Amino acid sequence: MFKKPSWYRILLGPAIMAGISAVCYRVFGVNATTAGFAYLVGILVIAASWGLLEALVALAVAMVGFGFFFLPPVGRFAIADPENWVALFAFLATAIVASHLSDRARKQAHEAKSRQAETERLYELSRAILLTGTTGPVGFQVAQNLARIFDCSSVALYDPGTGEVFYGGPRNLPGIEARLRRVATDETSSLDPVSGLLIAGITSAGRPLCSLALAEIVLSENGMQALLKLVAIAFEGVRTQEASNRAEAARQSEEFKSTLLDAIAHEFKTPLTSIKVASTSILTDVADISPQIRELASIIDEETNRLNLLVTDAVRIAQIDANKIQLEPQLVAVKDFVDRVLEDLKPRLDGRRLNVTLDGGLPSVSADPDLASMALRQVIDNGLKYSPPGTPLDVSADADAERITIRIRDQGSGIPKSERERIFDRFYRRQSVKDRVPGSGLGLYIAREIIRAHGGDLFVASTPDFSSEFCLTLPLRKDSCRP
Repeated sequence: MFKKPSWYRILLGPAIMAGISAVCYRVFGVNATTAGFAYLVGILVIAASWGLLEALVALAVAMVGFGFFFLPPVGRFAIADPENWVALFAFLATAIVASHLSDRARKQAHEAKSRQAETERLYELSRAILLTGTTGPVGFQVAQNLARIFDCSSVALYDPGTGEVFYGGPRNLPGIEARLRRVATDETSSLDPVSGLLIAGITSAGRPLCSLALAEIVLSENGMQALLKLVAIAFEGVRTQEASNRAEAARQSEEFKSTLLDAIAHEFKTPLTSIKVASTSILTDVADISPQIRELASIIDEETNRLNLLVTDAVRIAQIDANKIQLEPQLVAVKDFVDRVLEDLKPRLDGRRLNVTLDGGLPSVSADPDLASMALRQVIDNGLKYSPPGTPLDVSADADAERITIRIRDQGSGIPKSERERIFDRFYRRQSVKDRVPGSGLGLYIAREIIRAHGGDLFVASTPDFSSEFCLTLPLRKDSCRP
């Protein structure tokens, strides 16, 4: 943006031409050629220093002085020789072309300096944005930096995330808050050429980040777009950092929860061990106890086993939830592994029948017996909870060249196709049953994580309104063998 020519320069140019005329004619008495060069040099200096308009006004006075003082008849506003007319117009054309070129060079130099200053300011703003911290609102820091770096008389920045408007610069813009809020929602931008007020909405991936008002800022179109992108980077950077901080806090929380549960589990296991020893001693070492006491001791013994198992599972779940699955694989016979799980679940059956079909020739697999048992227990427990009381559960297993598949079929209502993957999401519970069946929504998620850590998978095949079959696969290892 260039300033308009001032009147004193328009008047000073002719005065300079008059002075050249006086010096050349009165003092030195030079000829027409020398005088023409003197005029031309003066016009070029004016064009290069002030601009084309000033140079053209000075050129008009120079032509009059050149014709009056140096072209015959001297001292009269007339030219007798046609050759002098040619010389006069040659001088005019030369002066105009030279003035235009000189003025264009001046403008290009001015634009280059402006672009350099603009680039330096944008670079300074980018450095300030890189140093923007989370100690204060990002909107306040950006507004202050814009006012300082670009010499804006007023800056206003609206952050939709907090609903606040932040200001920078020595003066405020009346009524700007409502306009900024409107721009943030409809994503329109406007520039008032009279007041020089720019209002722009800034978005990222279709999501509004902020809206910005700048008063009396001088920037090219490309420079303005770069400024708006830098402001967007500032907001995105701070929000990314905040998200990273939240993720780190969540990770530390998960680790703390895992450590706390582990400590609590060890505290629980000490009295549980004592209770287990006491109940076992009553059942095996004490003679002549009444049937009622023996029954109560048996209940204590069974429930102690169950409570001990629940405590161990709680610790395992916390470790898995904190992504701390540590496998301790062993060669496990599938039939022994399934029988162990079914034995642990006997107290939960309430008289329900388990139809178990296991091929005695199933190969062994390399698995962590505790974690694999926990996964299978979670799946069977899920079938017990979501199928009608009194209905049987079918447990079977088969093998092919690559894997062993353990199938658990219940007689429930089935799972819609749209929910067959979602039931394995953490904390997800089906809308149709979550109010009737207690649970946390973690069982199937934990089971799948364990099985996938082994290199297998857990999925469901369901017939709507009839039953669900959960398939748990474990890959065969090279060292697998027939029992």
